[in-house]
Amino acid sequence: MKKLAFAFFALFFSVLSYAQIEGKWKTIDDETGKPKSIVEIFKKSDGKYYGKISQLLIKPANPNCVDCKDDRKNKPLLGMEIVRGLKKEGNEFTGGTITDPKTGKTYKCNISREGDKLNVRGYIGFSLIGRSQTWHAVK
Repeated sequence: MKKLAFAFFALFFSVLSYAQIEGKWKTIDDETGKPKSIVEIFKKSDGKYYGKISQLLIKPANPNCVDCKDDRKNKPLLGMEIVRGLKKEGNEFTGGTITDPKTGKTYKCNISREGDKLNVRGYIGFSLIGRSQTWHAVK
């Protein structure tokens, strides 16, 4: 009976953690394939999810977002909020935006979790027109 109860609770908590995106995630540079930064995703009091750069793993040419068009213009990359306003819908997080600090462009964003990986999709208009990245959990 104890084994059955333990198995039930282990399964229950693994299902709960499966759909959560809060925590620290390592981003990978699309061009080099090397780790680029650590993004910390957190939930604000408005019930939405946000992500900020908590560590830079590659020294950027410019430590500020010179090409950003909004309140992030010329702000330091370290501590910059690059994911904004995601809402949880089932096992997916949607309705928010993600900003590429390298280009300053902001895209619509969807995030889903598969184990220790996040599938992050940034797009313009339709989800089919965009690009995806895989972020890895930081332990």
